Amino acid sequence: MTSLTLLRRSAVSHAHCYAPALAANWQRPVRTVQRRQQQQHALHTCGRPSAIFTASTKTTTKTAQAPNVASGDNPFVLLDPSIRAMSSAAPKLVAVAESRRFMIDCFKAVKVPQAHAEAQADLLVAADHRGHFSHGMNRLEMYINDLAINSTDGGAVPKILKETPATAWVDGLNGLGAVVGNYCMDLAIKKAKTVGVGWVCAKGSNHYGMAGWYAIRAMEQGLVGMSMTNTSPLMAPTRAKEAALGTNPLSLGANATNGDKFLLDMATTAVAVGKIEIQRRKGAPLPDGWAQDPEGNVTNDAELGFATGCLMPLGGSELTSGYKGYGLGAMVDILSGVMSGANYSTQVRKWTHAGADSAADLGQVFIAVDPNCFAPNFEERMTDFNSRLRGTTPTDPCKPVLLAGDKESQGMAAVDAAGGIQYLENQLKTCANLAEKLKIQPLTFV
Repeated sequence: MTSLTLLRRSAVSHAHCYAPALAANWQRPVRTVQRRQQQQHALHTCGRPSAIFTASTKTTTKTAQAPNVASGDNPFVLLDPSIRAMSSAAPKLVAVAESRRFMIDCFKAVKVPQAHAEAQADLLVAADHRGHFSHGMNRLEMYINDLAINSTDGGAVPKILKETPATAWVDGLNGLGAVVGNYCMDLAIKKAKTVGVGWVCAKGSNHYGMAGWYAIRAMEQGLVGMSMTNTSPLMAPTRAKEAALGTNPLSLGANATNGDKFLLDMATTAVAVGKIEIQRRKGAPLPDGWAQDPEGNVTNDAELGFATGCLMPLGGSELTSGYKGYGLGAMVDILSGVMSGANYSTQVRKWTHAGADSAADLGQVFIAVDPNCFAPNFEERMTDFNSRLRGTTPTDPCKPVLLAGDKESQGMAAVDAAGGIQYLENQLKTCANLAEKLKIQPLTFV
């Protein structure tokens, strides 16, 4: 079956769900009471009154693309559920540039050099822009507290300890995660462009934000990018009731044609710990399979789950194949922590919003591969690959099949359409407290 056939089948199956929404939602205002009124009577398409859609611009792409503003195959995208949940209150929108400005000012207030402050802020605001609120502003207070008590060195510049044409071993010297990560991925990119592959391991690093940021960095140079990191112990191994591995995320990014892509960014736990924190901020329960209580039982209590600090592996319990997530988490720690000479497993410190009194010494790995070293027409083949997945028949015609990275594209489209990022009220209070404490200009709203 051709990509075009898949597209036609997908378009026909979705048309009745999305076409009626166009007139009602093409230019929904976001800075006025009218926007709030429209949110209150959100579309009833396919019986889902809480769904919020946004229109897209037209494209000439003939393959099945992600349902976002870059694609003309489907003129609507369903916003991330966390964004829908946050939209029930009167919106306080923060422009992307203003969010970045605030974070840079916070870092500079604790003596971080301008370039390093910008690198870290770019990473955090990119997460919020994409809807990964757990890895954006939500992390700012923790970074600031670490910097303020000197458990992280905001001015540190990574150095190479050992190097071959295709590999490098780097010491991050306890620097900011984004500074170490950008340095290492750029080094991997340089090697991939020279010999086809670059593999860089780093020790002495800190929390490096969303793993996909580094894969994107490689993709921007026409390469396939991968990144992994270990973290503070938060995952309970299958059959255990105490944590011995981190959330240990991994990412893979590959370009297709016409701006399309595949961009996987995932924790090897059921969710990242930041998702638990977001549920706490919302005062909402945890879904089944996210976290354990002190006795190793599944808990829906966000406060208890956070206090216990035992997330379930990807897959959940042993009955539902959680041992596979456990195995993936161990793999990430071997490649990042063990191989780099960094801390690993329970050697890694605990990390809280108050900061930590010791260096993290996280291990990370950054991989860049030139696909042109292998079969020809990689991006064209990726386009066909993506189309085949998106073109499969959905179980619910109103929920098109998505690829890794599609929801993030939707998140960016929603923020751009709204004119800013809508943070939770608790997050805004934290930012206000930070501004007062650091004596910087508070956040301003759109």
